[in-house]
Amino acid sequence: MTKPRYTPLVQSLPSTVPFVGPETQERARGASFSARLGANESVFGPSPRALAAMADAASGAWMYGDPEVHDLRHALAVHHGVSPGNVLVGEGIDGLLGYLVRLLIGQGDAVVTSDGAYPTFNYHVAGFGGTLHKVPYADDQEDPEALIAKAHEVGAKLIYFANPDNPMGSWHDTGTVQRMIDALPEGCVLALDEAYADTAPADAILPLDMTHPRVIRFRTFSKAYGLAGMRVGYALGEEAFITAFGKIRNHFGMGRVAQAAALAALEDQTYLGETVTRIATARDRIASIARENGLTPLPSATNFVTIDCGGDGDFARAVLAALVEQGIFVRMPFTAPQDRCIRVSCAPDDTLDAFAKALPIALDRVR
Repeated sequence: MTKPRYTPLVQSLPSTVPFVGPETQERARGASFSARLGANESVFGPSPRALAAMADAASGAWMYGDPEVHDLRHALAVHHGVSPGNVLVGEGIDGLLGYLVRLLIGQGDAVVTSDGAYPTFNYHVAGFGGTLHKVPYADDQEDPEALIAKAHEVGAKLIYFANPDNPMGSWHDTGTVQRMIDALPEGCVLALDEAYADTAPADAILPLDMTHPRVIRFRTFSKAYGLAGMRVGYALGEEAFITAFGKIRNHFGMGRVAQAAALAALEDQTYLGETVTRIATARDRIASIARENGLTPLPSATNFVTIDCGGDGDFARAVLAALVEQGIFVRMPFTAPQDRCIRVSCAPDDTLDAFAKALPIALDRVR
């Protein structure tokens, strides 16, 4: 019997995903995690208004969601002071990045990113046959000048740049980001991932400019809004660019319950502000726990803190493994020298208490 005739591109790709989920790890270890601190979700949870909206919408889950995502798009436009035509909603930033790559990248097209930056973007580029060109981090930050230089060198069609950055939590000021935009090569698009915009300092996030035809900015409801399980992200860009996504996006990708949840969350800015305050407090607590154990927390503009374990990647991986053995789910950067660190998501005190108890035990085992 014959097998499916996969494309040569698909045959060349590994059957892996960018991240091993905590559920996979729980099944492997035969026990649940007592502290889920590795996925940069909001352990503080969504707005009560969002929970109520999900409950109300559940009875209508037999219906497809609005393919135009009209109400949420228009609410986001009002929230940001832009036109609804400048807003694209999709299945989290991950889904939107996939659409962006599909829209722009063909076999062999050059794409530039940072070595160690968000791996799901790389996954999409590989899946559509693009050629990735990576530049190293500089002092635990993505390097805008190096990204631009590499884009000019290879004739890139697309640059990925996250500000604030995952996995390091670092950020650049608005002047640096604007200079990067001004230096874009002709015909090159900047994908500006601002997933952590809600937790960033004001001087990290540029005012919105919807006139540049080759800058697209990504935001999400998965972080501070606490709706990671709903998969709602959005992009902001020049209207003709946003309209082009209608040619290739999954028009029924956004479920009705997810749309209702995001709309209610957006309308509850008071709760968002309270959550951002909790995140800032938790960042300070994680930093204190790190210092108490002789480790160095890195400055963070996100909902996590990256902790320098003071050794190499093997040492940090051993610390992570020792935490996992105690039921503490954390992650770490994948690429040296950033892999000397572990990354801990913000959470309420009781969850961070579990981390505080487990960390010195993990360090003792490894040392």
